[in-house]
Amino acid sequence: MKLIAHYHNARLAQGAVDYFKTQGIYCVLQSHDGQQVEVWLERGDEALAMRLWQTFLEQPEAELYQAASWQTGSTQGLFSYQGQNLNLARRFLGLNWLLQSVFGVSIIIFVAMLFGDANGIFSALRFSLDKPWTWIAPTLIHFSAIHLIFNLSWWLHLGAQISEKLGLWALVCIYFVTGLTSNFMQFLFVDANFGGLSGVVYGLLGFCWVIGHRNPAGAALVSKPVIGFMLLWMLFGFTDMFFINMANWAHLFGLLSGMLVAVFWPINRLLKENN
Repeated sequence: MKLIAHYHNARLAQGAVDYFKTQGIYCVLQSHDGQQVEVWLERGDEALAMRLWQTFLEQPEAELYQAASWQTGSTQGLFSYQGQNLNLARRFLGLNWLLQSVFGVSIIIFVAMLFGDANGIFSALRFSLDKPWTWIAPTLIHFSAIHLIFNLSWWLHLGAQISEKLGLWALVCIYFVTGLTSNFMQFLFVDANFGGLSGVVYGLLGFCWVIGHRNPAGAALVSKPVIGFMLLWMLFGFTDMFFINMANWAHLFGLLSGMLVAVFWPINRLLKENN
């Protein structure tokens, strides 16, 4: 199965899925929280499914979707929760190539450093002004399992929402802009002994935060409590309160550069979805 859309109203989304079935397109709905739903293509032509979805977004309350629910005689619940019909492997395979690549390469590097020559690998990937490939490479280096899990979880969660709502190129732009900016600034303010996807994660957070303000009528990409927690965590990092060595400048400039990208990124797609 392949993830093709997110939607904020489960009842309306069910009507769309029922209508798709009458057109030979079979989809299922999944939910993390019982409110926001994911639309997964189970069987049928993907291009047709996307065209039908765009038509649905233009008039989600059209009579034909309600009629389709009666026509198909759907008696099951609106959707199933994550894990009931969809395992993690299927979810991962439904993600775009950038999300998969960063996730996969980060794990490979972590395992290689864990069981191999950690110092040699870090030396090869450590930020250096005369090695352009190392300007982005530190985003793929992690020094502990907690560090890796935390960053990759947010990368997949926020990255999937951004690419779904605004397209793959939005995610590509955010990754490279925030990755390069956070790495350069951490190097300039401290040194080259750092690594992690945290700067990019804060960039994704900043992007979602600003987009939420630019599109107040739409569903928030990230909740206010999460924003508050992440900002406090960044501030605590500067105080050294937890005695954890963190790339604080990478976090700060990742956040700021992500916010800057959001200021200028076109959001016509989101505004159209609201209508």
